[in-house]
Amino acid sequence: MKNKKWLIIGWIFFVASLSKACKVPSHTYILKSPDQSIELTLAHTDGILSYSIFQNGQQTLENSALSIFPNTKVKVTDTKITSFSNTWSPVWGQFSKIQDTYNELEVSLDYEGVPATLYIRAYDGGSAFRFMTDKYPIAKKPAFYMEYGLSASDKIYMPAGESMPIGPIVLSDLERMDSIPYRWKVPLVIETDQSKYISLLESDLVSAPGFSVIDFEYDKKKGKLISNNEFTSEGSKLTTPWRLVLIEENIGDLLTNTIPQNVAAPLALEDTSWIKPGKTVWDWRVHGYTAADGFTYGIDTESYLRFIDFAAENGIEYFMIDDAWYTDVSKGQIEMSDKLDLQKVMDYAKEKGVSVLLYYDRRQGDYGDAALFPYYQELGAKGIKYGFMGSNVSFTREAIKKSAESELLIDFHDSPVPFTGVTRTYPNAITREYCHAQQDSRRAFTPQAFIRMALINALQGPLDMNNGVFDITGVNTGEREKGPKAKNLNTTVTAEAARTLIIFSGLVCIPDAPEAYTEKSDLFEFIKEMPIGQWDETKILHAKMDAYISTARRHNASWFIGSVYNEPGGELPIVLDFLEAGKAYDITYYEDTDATHFKTKPEAYQVRRGSVKKGDVINAKIAPGGGHCMWIRPSKK
Repeated sequence: MKNKKWLIIGWIFFVASLSKACKVPSHTYILKSPDQSIELTLAHTDGILSYSIFQNGQQTLENSALSIFPNTKVKVTDTKITSFSNTWSPVWGQFSKIQDTYNELEVSLDYEGVPATLYIRAYDGGSAFRFMTDKYPIAKKPAFYMEYGLSASDKIYMPAGESMPIGPIVLSDLERMDSIPYRWKVPLVIETDQSKYISLLESDLVSAPGFSVIDFEYDKKKGKLISNNEFTSEGSKLTTPWRLVLIEENIGDLLTNTIPQNVAAPLALEDTSWIKPGKTVWDWRVHGYTAADGFTYGIDTESYLRFIDFAAENGIEYFMIDDAWYTDVSKGQIEMSDKLDLQKVMDYAKEKGVSVLLYYDRRQGDYGDAALFPYYQELGAKGIKYGFMGSNVSFTREAIKKSAESELLIDFHDSPVPFTGVTRTYPNAITREYCHAQQDSRRAFTPQAFIRMALINALQGPLDMNNGVFDITGVNTGEREKGPKAKNLNTTVTAEAARTLIIFSGLVCIPDAPEAYTEKSDLFEFIKEMPIGQWDETKILHAKMDAYISTARRHNASWFIGSVYNEPGGELPIVLDFLEAGKAYDITYYEDTDATHFKTKPEAYQVRRGSVKKGDVINAKIAPGGGHCMWIRPSKK
């Protein structure tokens, strides 16, 4: 589709609205989404701006204030509405093409002599808000203040770091509390009393220097959620992130809502040929694993050569070397462990066509990232896994940019900044651990925790969750050097395979030993064949909080489908209405068995093959805490 952008005189739109609804006061401005399903009203009353959102005629968010200079009266000096429609292609992602169509209300403002502009966009799946100002006096204290007028009966869920996500919180229950015992982290997911689903988050933080990550608090007096992020930089010019309100009829559709990518800044890199999404094997959780031939994995050259051999044999793009491959750090220099010949490993990987990712732990000291990234590039690394850098927004922004300058992928470890939308601008920001990573925490090892994180944490962007444990029984013995010491990895091997598809990422890190995958090579086929990050289309077929999720992703004419169920287990009907009519397809099923159970028999599975066509219904039978996978491709017969 060709770009098309045209200007519509805002007052013509406004007068037309008045003719249909004469009760709308003159200080109210109306903006509708292209399909008319979303309607925003912006009211200007007594020097205060407030907004409301309706979906299909039902009020979703009631009258809520917003400002860039809180406690300052504002005047509206001009308005105009523009419409925009375009199709663009990300470097990698859940879709090969993304439609960007919206109507935008641009509001020129005067905050007691200080000019500012408010941009409001109405999409078919929600709305976006951003302020900009080119000049303001030092005495003024900017802050992106925004209220969210939810219903008292709405239920809220939110991330909780590496712990089980919090919720459901019913807003009316908060009125009876003396204090609110929550840290309101982004993204929030709200189940409304109208059976709709809302997500509150932000995007394009990378373009908003001076702002921290959005956070929320509940104002009992107003009965509203509030975000009020102060502008911390000095200077007179500012751009806020985009504050987003996503609205969908089905909770799973929040995961495929493209507004966070559409509002992000366009691609900032001229050359992206070096950015390759893919899978990686990883050494950290394998230390102490003894293979059938008696070899025990550790931090040493021989272990790493075995990983590289496995990656090369199975078409796995990367090998990630985690912590302790070095002993000391100075500016632009790292002292290698005497157990490891890194140059030999790098040379061998290059010979085998496998790229190496190297870990860096900032707890070793900040010795200057300007020197760090070029040094990693000189070592031959294709990317860096950055650990323990904290939630520093400006540091993270600069690390993404500097890694791009050295043509390095970057994977942020340990509760990083959720830079939603950044993969459009800097697609080298390949993934981040904004969740509980497999075996990393002892607090969130349940099937329920996974489903919650898949529906909540994943909304902020690609996740590094390290799914794909195949030697579940071995891990639960507690004999791995870097694994849990108690039997608390609650999953099935088929669920582990499904999770590698369900959790979207540009880098899927599989954490088990090569031998564990070789022993179950028929099941590993599902992971091996997946083209990570190169999806043409993504659908969430089923999703229910605390119950199940089923995800389908297409690459060319092939579909990969992964489903998981909470502890009771159950069946999910997978309707193959997305296949092409008149074509025959081969299908491979990777399934739990009748005996499979996440607590008692987690490694029981079966693989079978068949044929399907458009319209067929597959009843995916899933064991308690288990999973189900399908690989569908055009028949070769």
